[in-house]
Amino acid sequence: MIKIEIDNSLENDEIIIRCNKLTDSINEIENKLNKKYNNKLATFKNNTEYYLNIDNILFFETNSNIIDVHTTDEVYNIKITLYELEEILPNTFTRVSKSTILNIDHIYSINKSLASSNIVQFNKSHKKVYVSRFYYKILKEKLREGR
Repeated sequence: MIKIEIDNSLENDEIIIRCNKLTDSINEIENKLNKKYNNKLATFKNNTEYYLNIDNILFFETNSNIIDVHTTDEVYNIKITLYELEEILPNTFTRVSKSTILNIDHIYSINKSLASSNIVQFNKSHKKVYVSRFYYKILKEKLREGR
């Protein structure tokens, strides 16, 4: 059963899950809600720590042993792996190669190539990402789901 109560006296929204025992389904719901509402990501640039809104990130890309975090105009670094990112990022992010995870909400176009990798271009940015053939079908499916 899902129940929504409106309480005008609350300063912030509150989500409470009541259950008779903790199950995998309840844990999954909690994880999804946490991902949705914890949408800041700690990144670094030089000696400064920046907290980026996940929705503003275009893509993550490995660069040697460092993960670059790309926004429209900037590049930051993060101290976790792509595998760890896949676990915490919302559904709008998908892996498109062994070295890249992108935000499908920012895709402007996909230049499909039979001879080589496909190229994704982003809204309001000159940046591009290559999509491997293996991940292309997964990306197309995610784009269809989002419609």
